[in-house]
Amino acid sequence: MPPINLAIVGVGKIARDQHLPSIERNADFTLVAAASRNGTVDGIPNFTTMKAMFEAVPTIDAVSLCMPPQFRYDAAYEAILAGKHVFLEKPPGATLSEVESLASLANEKGVSLFASWHSRYAPGVEAAKSFLGSNTIQSVHIVWKEDVRHWHPNQDWIWQAGGLGVFDPGINALSILTHIMPNPVFIRSATLEFPENRQAPIAADLKMTSAIGTPVHAEFDWRQTGKQTWDIIAETSAGQMILIDGGSKLTIGGKAVSLPEEAEYPELYRRFADLVKNGKSDVDIAPLRHVADAFMMGERAFVEPFHD
Repeated sequence: MPPINLAIVGVGKIARDQHLPSIERNADFTLVAAASRNGTVDGIPNFTTMKAMFEAVPTIDAVSLCMPPQFRYDAAYEAILAGKHVFLEKPPGATLSEVESLASLANEKGVSLFASWHSRYAPGVEAAKSFLGSNTIQSVHIVWKEDVRHWHPNQDWIWQAGGLGVFDPGINALSILTHIMPNPVFIRSATLEFPENRQAPIAADLKMTSAIGTPVHAEFDWRQTGKQTWDIIAETSAGQMILIDGGSKLTIGGKAVSLPEEAEYPELYRRFADLVKNGKSDVDIAPLRHVADAFMMGERAFVEPFHD
């Protein structure tokens, strides 16, 4: 199969930091165009709209959509109607209904749709899944705390309705949780802290249980300075398991587990190429469903205003 002619839509920080380097190193793809309101990519045609890009470069086979989730549905819908395979950055959409609609449309049009969850491809995740599947889990505690000013400086969209707020990083933890737990997990109660001047939460505390009653507690906070924390701690019949730094490290019973090198986004593009070649889609909405449940079940607490 010849290389897949790929276009990238939304040339921002995540596209430059992760997508472009991963595409460049993957022989299954040739980057042939970009569309973005502000950013450009050197060495290829650049456009301000996806429509203009499709008209000028009809050989595009697939697109990677890297714009904020509030704008992703319309772009994905347009691309699928044009017969393009679609890679969705996380979260795959602003609502569950949007993503389900896109999945149905992709199936109807015979193109691949990939709802990507990069944290699932962290080095320690598969080993953690195997360990938890072989032992009795007594409890799980997620601590996902970071500094929003460092990771999302001056990004107003993330504080708007549909921008997810602290669930933008928190959904990474939920994507890992839903992948490594051997039984489904459900939110039983939640508290969401909203700055008085924002439409999205800056912190969240989730109380969950698995289908067999295993307690799961998740703490998300965007106000942490200094060392950042992205850990999942499981107490099990075979000792304590800790996924550290977003899954880049893993300890079991206090001993470090040997892991492969980090390659989250390269693995995502390998997965996308495989889906396109085999005419399949991968659209798991479980992490986004938990976010929606948290907004539905959560009590709201208002805290001091947030200013960048």
